[in-house]
Amino acid sequence: MKKIALLLLLGFVSVTGIAIGQNRTETTLEKGWKFTREDNVASINRDFDDRNWESVRIPHDWAIYGPFSSTNDRQDVAITQDGQKEAMEHAGRTGGLPFVGVGWYRNSFEVPNFSADKKVTIQFDGAMSNAHVYVNGKEAGIWRNGYNTFHFDITDLINKDGKNNTLAVRLENFSEQSRWYPGAGLYRNVHVIVTNDSHIPVWGTYVTTPRVNNEFAEVNVKTKIEFPDDASTSSDYELETVVKDIEGNPVAQQIDKLGAFADKEFDQSLIVMNPVLWDIEQPNLYSVQSTLKKAGAVIDTYNTTFGIRDIKIIPNEGFFLNGRMVKFKGVCMHHDLGPLGGAVNDAAIRRQIRILQDMGVNAIRTAHNMPAPELIKAADEMGMMIAVETFDEWGIAKVSNGYNKYFDEWAEKDVVNVVHHFRNNPSVVMWFIGNEVEEQSVMWGSRVARFLQDIVQREDPTRFVSNGMDRPDAVYANGMAAMMEVAGFNYRPFRYKEAYGRLPQQIILGAETASTVSSRGVYKFPLERKSMATYDDHQSSSYDVEHCSWSDLPEDNFVYHDDLPYCIGEFVWTGFDYLGEPTPYYTNWPSHSSLFGIVDLAGIPKDRFYLYRSHWAPEKETLHILPHWTWKGREGETTPVFVYTNHPTVELFINGVSQGKRTKDTSIGIDSTYTDKAQKEFERQKRYRLMWMDTKYEPGTVKAVAYDANGNEMGTEEIHTAGAPHRLVLEADRKTIKADGKDLSFITVSVVDKDGNLCPHTDDLVKFKVKGAGTYRAGANGNSASLDLFHEPQMHFFNGKLTAIVESTEQAGTIKFEASAKGVKNASMEIETTL
Repeated sequence: MKKIALLLLLGFVSVTGIAIGQNRTETTLEKGWKFTREDNVASINRDFDDRNWESVRIPHDWAIYGPFSSTNDRQDVAITQDGQKEAMEHAGRTGGLPFVGVGWYRNSFEVPNFSADKKVTIQFDGAMSNAHVYVNGKEAGIWRNGYNTFHFDITDLINKDGKNNTLAVRLENFSEQSRWYPGAGLYRNVHVIVTNDSHIPVWGTYVTTPRVNNEFAEVNVKTKIEFPDDASTSSDYELETVVKDIEGNPVAQQIDKLGAFADKEFDQSLIVMNPVLWDIEQPNLYSVQSTLKKAGAVIDTYNTTFGIRDIKIIPNEGFFLNGRMVKFKGVCMHHDLGPLGGAVNDAAIRRQIRILQDMGVNAIRTAHNMPAPELIKAADEMGMMIAVETFDEWGIAKVSNGYNKYFDEWAEKDVVNVVHHFRNNPSVVMWFIGNEVEEQSVMWGSRVARFLQDIVQREDPTRFVSNGMDRPDAVYANGMAAMMEVAGFNYRPFRYKEAYGRLPQQIILGAETASTVSSRGVYKFPLERKSMATYDDHQSSSYDVEHCSWSDLPEDNFVYHDDLPYCIGEFVWTGFDYLGEPTPYYTNWPSHSSLFGIVDLAGIPKDRFYLYRSHWAPEKETLHILPHWTWKGREGETTPVFVYTNHPTVELFINGVSQGKRTKDTSIGIDSTYTDKAQKEFERQKRYRLMWMDTKYEPGTVKAVAYDANGNEMGTEEIHTAGAPHRLVLEADRKTIKADGKDLSFITVSVVDKDGNLCPHTDDLVKFKVKGAGTYRAGANGNSASLDLFHEPQMHFFNGKLTAIVESTEQAGTIKFEASAKGVKNASMEIETTL
């Protein structure tokens, strides 16, 4: 049944939401958990004695506390995706942390006023992995995928008085189940939802905006309603649907008698006048309040947050958001939060998004896993587009104990869950069904892709479906590339033209690009473009000229997406460094985290950040000089200088002597520059970065003066040779946080000389003290080979910088943070916490 209503007020489109009202309660089970690594089947029992178990708070990642070891999930395999032909040892492939094995969690909860006409659901936002859930000693359900959200009806397992219900969860991770650090435990939130037996179920609304223009938006709301088996008729009920603006004002309303309707889903359309659209960094959100009534009495109230926006892909022209062409300036992001591991944290996620937006990023691909709800909510509220990914492998194994073991039985259930979960969110603009799957190389592989794409399009026909493919010849031959709604290619941009000519879509997406590797503050001489370069220090050059055997440099992708209208943008591998995959250091323990990130594991930008910022955010002032200028022992040696800037021309000075002007060469195109000689001479780079290749090092000052196209001076930047380390400097991302026991402040700790210049070779140990209304949470330095434990209140500098994280308590007050290191002045600061 479909109804249409109109209220001449304001505007609206889509996120997710769970409403809480008198007839619906949701409790997030954060506290009171007990945890053990001992595997005892008696742990399911209500009377089991867990007093000696560890007390933890959820979200909890049991493995992030270490210790690091080369034997933790050491894999002797050939990584075929990386071109390896024979098995070799990979000690740090999954982070070197102890996630393999069994973990048990127990808690208790109450269901107030429980009665026979209540419905109780338990929802897990993610549990790593192979979750077996028990309530009062009886099995509630099993879910294999550690990344997906799932829920069970536990009404029949609740104690009759609703009190003292025992929840037990057994999780198990296997060796060789992942290609990176997956995390471990109840690392996302757990909720108990109580409703009446007639109710709107979890993810029970589907809100779309089939028509959007400046004058009005049509808002279509499909609402699922569940009734008890003995319900006489749905005609006793009515559904009131109200669209509200961000301030809670109603802008459209409709009330319908339910009567009989197909598949327990009621269809309504409302018209919102003068809609305010959701857009990039313009997160205009609305909500739908759905109220189920019986004989005038409210039975259930359910809220869905959403935002009005229009998306299209036009062949040969590109991706359009709200009527304008938008290129994806995207990054791929793993789920881990660096030193916090897999344990989800809203403050950490929002910090990542703020940093990425400052760089000019407008989209995130959740590679290669289903995201935490907190990420999607933050993206909705901050105006960041999302491409939600489902699987890294299908039925053919990449790793022996991966999702291939469950694909046939679980794939459709997992896809349906993730699509239903996030199909209302305006930030979500695309679904990815896979990444570099082995099915690319078999003739029937396209059938599996079609199977998954059909499920997505059945459950949500309003968004686009893609697949990260890295074997062009194979996916041409078996038809996989041709049948995908959006042909997504990983790497090899030099084959985009061929793909365009062979495929019917007339659109190419750089689903995964670059895989440039670098270490913050590390520079290798002589300066050369290199593939798979390794060094004794386990690092890669921050001159941004090193990459993997299958990949390239940023500009090798920029040029295609700038010059080919049918290229709709890219998702760079990766936005932040992540735990695991320390390529190219496959066998070189203690390397255990990636070098791909534009931002390091501590959340500190590398030089590459400013290259992307200069190109992706040209409206922002960027004038960045590299390398640092403290090179004792290199006096008189060739030390090239690069400048990343949004301006076309820069003149460089060393100690007041001009080294000449450089201007970006916009005449450099695609066809003329992809030769071995051009790569060695950095031809493409000359279009996007300014380079002085023959400068000689002498201590002192490097100065860059930027000019616009008309020769007007636009800005200056200087770097100086640093003296001896003198003092510590602290800078917090936020100096006021919430006193909720989980909000975080990230404090960058640097060591400088007496004049405030960063000391870029300092790797000394720093110790931390935290007093007052907070605690020390974790720290990181961005060194992929560092074995410092994240949770201990000390950390070595990596090239003069690190990040320390403090967490609030639940009492308002002042957090006093102090950092100290030998031979330099200590530093302290205060962070305020408020209720």
